[in-house]
Parts: sequence; structure tokens; C-alpha cells
Amino acid sequence: MTSSQPPANQPQSAGLDKKTSAILSYALGWLTGIIFLFVGKNDPDVKFHASQSIVFFGAVSVVNIVLNIVGSLLGVLGIIFSLAGLAVAVFAVVVWIMAIVQAINTGGVRAALPIVGKFTAPYADQLANSVK
Repeated sequence: MTSSQPPANQPQSAGLDKKTSAILSYALGWLTGIIFLFVGKNDPDVKFHASQSIVFFGAVSVVNIVLNIVGSLLGVLGIIFSLAGLAVAVFAVVVWIMAIVQAINTGGVRAALPIVGKFTAPYADQLANSVK
């Protein structure tokens, strides 16, 4: 343990331990991800969870917005895009539940998102490292 890292599961500057901060990073998707990116900036594990939340749920939000816009422009064929948007939303909820369960099981220690972690982790690393 280095002097820059607090001991595992010790309260952070916001008064929350690592596990709670990791769980709350996913609570409201990218919104709480942004909050905990700065609240937990002294803990690299919390920053990683927050960054993953921003990257994954931000991407899901953008995909759903694009699908809604394209679907609204296509009239009857837009039903296909609406169904695709529904599938993306269901997938996001499944990943969200798995992320929270994983944060609980690991005690807030750095862990890639289930299913999509290999895609989101490099971007999450970049984002987490950019916040000092």
C-alpha cells in the first residue's frame, strides 16, 4: 500500500468506502459516473468504476438517441429501429445489474464490466487517468 492510496474499504473524502462508491458509480448510469469520477478521484478503483459507467452508459445513451432519431424519420420502418432501441435498453439493464453485483462481490476493487469490459476498459482507463 502506498501513501497515495487509502486502505481498502476505508472511507474516502466523501465519507463512503470503496465498495459503496463503486456501487453508486453505476446507480444512475453516466450521471453518477461523472459525480464519482471526481468524488473518488483519490482512489484509482473508484475512478475506474466511475469511468466505466460513463463510457458504457454514455455510449448506450448515444446509440438510443440515434436509433430514436433515425426511427422517427423512417415512419413505418422506424418500428425496426424502435425494437433495436428496446433491445439495447434491455441489454444495458442486464449489464447494469451485473456491474452492481460485481462491485458488491469484489468489494469495489477494480474489475471490468461483464460482457462488454474488454471494449470499455481501455477507454475507462484513459478517462480515469485524465482526472487528477
